[in-house]
Amino acid sequence: MEHGGIYTTDPSIHSGVGGERFTQWSVQETRDFLMMRAELDQTFMETKRNKLLWEVIAKKMNERGYNRSAEQCKAKWKNLVTRYKGCEAVEHDGMRQQFPHYNDMQAIFSARMQRMLWMEAEGVASGSKKRMMELSSDDDEPNEESHIEKTNKKLKTTKSSRTGNNPSSSIASNLKEILDEFMKQQMHIEKQWMEIFEAKEEERRSKEIAWQEKMEVLANERRMLDQRWREREEQRMVKEEVRSQKWDALVTELLEKIRSQDM
Repeated sequence: MEHGGIYTTDPSIHSGVGGERFTQWSVQETRDFLMMRAELDQTFMETKRNKLLWEVIAKKMNERGYNRSAEQCKAKWKNLVTRYKGCEAVEHDGMRQQFPHYNDMQAIFSARMQRMLWMEAEGVASGSKKRMMELSSDDDEPNEESHIEKTNKKLKTTKSSRTGNNPSSSIASNLKEILDEFMKQQMHIEKQWMEIFEAKEEERRSKEIAWQEKMEVLANERRMLDQRWREREEQRMVKEEVRSQKWDALVTELLEKIRSQDM
């Protein structure tokens, strides 16, 4: 479906059952949704009861004032994962810029990879690792599974390519490489957020300077108006004084004439 010049499969803007049309997700609503999904990401990875988790997210969305069902939330997540994977596959900055939630999705998957690396380093039981790798294997999120499988395959490939009789050293070296890559991604994310923060701060400073200049102009205009009012008031008082003096002189002259006539 073509929406806003970009091809999308987002069910949030498709017609529902019986011709019902879903309300389009706003950018802020999607960000709130991703924040809720990130909070439960580890739980999603550790359990297969995804339906209950999506109902929890739908309830939280309703508490925020968004009218979304569990199915809508799940479909929205699948669409976001698909778009994120498309950006990852293409590795094109322009495409990532067109996806406003790329950084949020990258943060979720980076945190997930970090948990996997920790489990690998700590030697978590194979059953727990298997549940992590299944990633809610109810066929709801196949793209997520491919993402973690990619990391796991990378671990296995690196291990098998190592030679020598010290497997612990091989694992440690492999983990160091992946951790270095993870840190690079984190630094890239932090750099992007810092650029956004600096741009917003610069915009705020520019607006503040413009506001101060406007206030200064208004203050100068007010001082000029006050000065004009004082000058006009002084001129009025001078005129009143002259008028009063003329009136006193006229009255005095009139009294003098009356006296002279009486004499």
